[in-house]
Amino acid sequence: MKILAIDTSALTATAAILSDDTLLGEISTTTKLTHSQTIMPMINELLKKVSLDITDIDLFACSEGPGSFTGLRIGIGTIKGLAYGSGRPVVGVSTLEALAHNISFTDLVISPIMDARRGQVYNALYKYNGSKLECIKEPRALSIEELCEEITETTIFVGDGVKVHKEKVKELLGEKAIFSPPHHQLQRAGSVAYAALGKIPCDAAELTAVYLRKPQAEREREERDSSLRSE
Repeated sequence: MKILAIDTSALTATAAILSDDTLLGEISTTTKLTHSQTIMPMINELLKKVSLDITDIDLFACSEGPGSFTGLRIGIGTIKGLAYGSGRPVVGVSTLEALAHNISFTDLVISPIMDARRGQVYNALYKYNGSKLECIKEPRALSIEELCEEITETTIFVGDGVKVHKEKVKELLGEKAIFSPPHHQLQRAGSVAYAALGKIPCDAAELTAVYLRKPQAEREREERDSSLRSE
């Protein structure tokens, strides 16, 4: 089975092709260009480099969130278009689960953290049961302080939130906190592809984004409305 996977949930845009258990190719860029500018050229270049056509792909996968609202819409829209055009199924993968797959077979708890702004992170907790990665705390948005209160054992932190919150995590957890190296902290489409293995595919129409929070504009509008009502 050949899987084409992408992740556009954050600043990094990334695409990969997995053939059975072999990663044929992967491209990632972290630039100021929008994902709408980069992701399709990236997919086309990747297919060209591994000598495949889009019709050779058996399954499409993408990060379904959490993450950037605009980025997720672009990625999901791209995958839906490719799936509709080729008549192939799709799989949505939690961005947090894919980040956890950046860390291989450890006995420690893995804590992906993505910067959600406004003092919060997107987070879930994972642990390997043999070779299978299992979710032990479902995805949610919470403050870094609330997260650290839950941590009772040595934990590996991964994700773009490490760069933002590393010092606070070190202050709160000390030696309980281990931080993945920088090249493992960003989203990887190869990890999305591996996470897609074994998941039940669905029709492209069923693929939806998992935001965890309302869009910022909607939250700000609700805050303004609440302020007006209290006056």
